[in-house]
Amino acid sequence: MPKILILANNDYGLYKFRKELIQELLKSNELYISLPMGDSVSELRNWGCKIIETPIESRGTNPFSDIKVLMAYMKILQEIKPDVVLSYTIKPNIYGGLACKFYNVPFIANITGLGTAVENKGILQKITLILYKISLKKARYVFFQNQENQEFFETHKLTPAKKVLIPGSGVNLTEYSILDYTSTEKTHFLFIARIMKEKGIDQYLEAAQVIRKKYPHTVFHILGSCEEEEYEDKLIKMQEKGIIEYHGMQTNVRKFLEMSHCTIHPTYYPEGMSNVLLESAASGRPIIATDRSGCREIVDDEVNGYLVEAKNSEDLIEKIEKFINLSDEAKKNMGISGRKKVEAEFDRNIVIDAYLSRIKYCYEAKPDLKEAFIE
Repeated sequence: MPKILILANNDYGLYKFRKELIQELLKSNELYISLPMGDSVSELRNWGCKIIETPIESRGTNPFSDIKVLMAYMKILQEIKPDVVLSYTIKPNIYGGLACKFYNVPFIANITGLGTAVENKGILQKITLILYKISLKKARYVFFQNQENQEFFETHKLTPAKKVLIPGSGVNLTEYSILDYTSTEKTHFLFIARIMKEKGIDQYLEAAQVIRKKYPHTVFHILGSCEEEEYEDKLIKMQEKGIIEYHGMQTNVRKFLEMSHCTIHPTYYPEGMSNVLLESAASGRPIIATDRSGCREIVDDEVNGYLVEAKNSEDLIEKIEKFINLSDEAKKNMGISGRKKVEAEFDRNIVIDAYLSRIKYCYEAKPDLKEAFIE
């Protein structure tokens, strides 16, 4: 069977957002996955994936650790001799690309977002762009999750000719079916993200303080793990005061979406496409999100939600208040509009088809593999 190697920096994200692709690839390929160990690895193994433990500091900048990642990838390629390599996020893209270039292995990279190392100007950006330019030079395809990211790479001459724009990771429309929209005495808002400054947590907390005073019938929920310690005590204190309800990290957000009326995502983190917004819209929930790439593609302003200016708490408060004062029917229709939008533009099958067709192209250079790949 043909061999496919996936390079990733996180098991949960791979399992949650790419499981349908993995299951499709397993039908006709021997599938290897290189990644740090985590709770979802056992499930990936149960499906038939061959797991290769590869420690990666996803947010670290230690050059010695990064060299270890590159050497690990080169060793894996030498031992497995994969026919195609798929990679996700910055370090697997860069160091996987360098290793594939050295061994002349067909390589498909996915730019899941620029990340702060690329978006913020400075020496780290310059180094990362140089590494990207070298590592992507021989890539067969580079997948982008939004137009702005693709234009950034084109402007900096970082990509080969074959670029593919996909709708993020897409959303499983069966798993995230539309939920009933129930009017209740209280209006429930959801924040679902890692608790860190760039995800807009400060703006959400400030909005919660202001809105709760004026509209006591509102509830502001927070789901996610604290990535930055400074927020741990702050969230506990605000919960004790009745301003928010903090639920910590949740693997199943459906029960929270079911009781919610609107998802708020005030992020200014440089992401590819917001999965939180895709899942919320697919579930029939209106969304309030930042007017930036990775969010604005999902929100049709005043149709299925509202767009707000990044880092602007006053604008966020204004849009939340505007939503509160809508009729129940108008809120419900916003959710229905969001569902229709993701059905038309963000079905995960679009992403799967994009991968299968490009992998097939990689196989066409090897006649013995072409027949083995499922048509």
